[in-house]
Amino acid sequence: MINIDQKTFTTEDGHTVMVLTPAGRLDITTAWQFRLKLQECISKHSPHVVVNLGQVNFIDSSGLTSLLAGMREADRVNGSFRICNVHPEAKLVFEVTMMDTVFEIFETEKQVLETPHQIFTSP
Repeated sequence: MINIDQKTFTTEDGHTVMVLTPAGRLDITTAWQFRLKLQECISKHSPHVVVNLGQVNFIDSSGLTSLLAGMREADRVNGSFRICNVHPEAKLVFEVTMMDTVFEIFETEKQVLETPHQIFTSP
């Protein structure tokens, strides 16, 4: 079981953004739960999602796949999908797999949320 903190943020231009902060390991035993949570947030709450990985100290290919699925789902509904605060131990996985070039990754949650005009505008 993975613990996922969820909060809602409203940007200055009125977009609702879901911020999800999973804690622990994002691996084969927990990735499916996280993937379901992402799908639920995107379909029921907002197509704009920020995933704060500051409390995820381990991520494997299953975890990366759940993030990719979330990004694809957000894209499908003209939303946005951003990652921030990647834990140093997990950052290496993003770099080795070159996923750091696939996702838009920000240093902090504040950095993502303070630039809504660039971040949350639909194409």
